[in-house]
Amino acid sequence: MHTRQNLILVFLLLLSMFSSAWAADDAKYEEARGIFQQAGESGSFFNNSYGYALFPTIGKGGIGIGGAHGKGRVYVNGKHVGDTSMTQLTIGLQLGGQAYSQIIFFQDKRAFDEFSSGNFEFGAQATAVAITAGASASASTAGGGSAGASGGKHDATTAGGYSKGMAVFTVAKGGLMYEASIGGQKFSYKSK
Repeated sequence: MHTRQNLILVFLLLLSMFSSAWAADDAKYEEARGIFQQAGESGSFFNNSYGYALFPTIGKGGIGIGGAHGKGRVYVNGKHVGDTSMTQLTIGLQLGGQAYSQIIFFQDKRAFDEFSSGNFEFGAQATAVAITAGASASASTAGGGSAGASGGKHDATTAGGYSKGMAVFTVAKGGLMYEASIGGQKFSYKSK
């Protein structure tokens, strides 16, 4: 009987550890969503889009050859419907590292279906980022584009619109990256 109580206690302890980890995970998504909701034009997209993919933190770095990676969640009508990850490989003049948040809005079901169909990809990108302030613009040969600027993660301003059914916004979180590189962002999707 004593062993059974110990097993139940261990189970409850493990469950509480995982639930607090899930709560911390949820908190970073809520914080990132709040930043984009308060950040200029990106805030209006929440009420006028079919859904969105939210990446609270994407890490990026490189010396000649670079890469970036981040995990995110996909939402439709405010409901978490799946998980996504982004991977990027860049080649060109680049040095440094940075962290940023990114959100991709889907204008309609067609854009969501395109993103969630498997392996989706954005094309060429150009970015300039300073420690906590950044400005970026991207043009995609595969169907997406964005523009953004930020003065810090809590007072960011952004500008942009839909291109082929998707709108992408980024907010610099920190780091310093100099680059003139060509690379594409590839996304995977797994429904919840």
